[in-house]
Amino acid sequence: MHPNPAFRAEERARHIAFARDRAFGVLALSTEDAPALSHVPFLLTEDGLQADLHLVRSNPIVRMLKRPQTIRIAVSGPDGYVSPDWYEIADQVPTWNYVAVHLTGQLEQLPHDALLDLLDLQSAFYEERLLPKPPWTTGKMSDEALARMMRMIVPCRMRVDDIQGTWKLNQNKTDEVRLRAADQMYAHGFGGEKEQLATLMRKT
Repeated sequence: MHPNPAFRAEERARHIAFARDRAFGVLALSTEDAPALSHVPFLLTEDGLQADLHLVRSNPIVRMLKRPQTIRIAVSGPDGYVSPDWYEIADQVPTWNYVAVHLTGQLEQLPHDALLDLLDLQSAFYEERLLPKPPWTTGKMSDEALARMMRMIVPCRMRVDDIQGTWKLNQNKTDEVRLRAADQMYAHGFGGEKEQLATLMRKT
């Protein structure tokens, strides 16, 4: 997380809402060598205390779950390069604006009989965003295909002990300067979801 407190002043509720909405992040687990990483969709509860996910059985992280493991899930949001020229004030430097939330806690493997309910909850959460399309459900699969797919994945649950977020949106500038940068981000910026980033910069 960014050390500047100006970028870390948002309340926990905003971090939770952001992570729940994104519902996708990079799971990191420390090892003797490089950290083990996995890109995972997840379901975070409304209180931010629990996240459910599944992993491919062949994922090396699964082999480490003979006992609960301390992990972190990094959830990234919109990001973009900020040119110092956009501020229209002297003696500025380039930077990169972004939103990120980190979930830290204990990950454990759940019993296999928890998997179907987890898959149904996950797909229902995502499919709701595609309405009015009729939602996809596991019931649309044949019993054989569903059983084969379920043999390949394992259900997991994360107990979230800590949530931290960085909302780096030029809060350290005056409103006038920040809004100029936001306009330029929207019109000329590059990065991920620059229009959304510009909107967040304007609302900060």
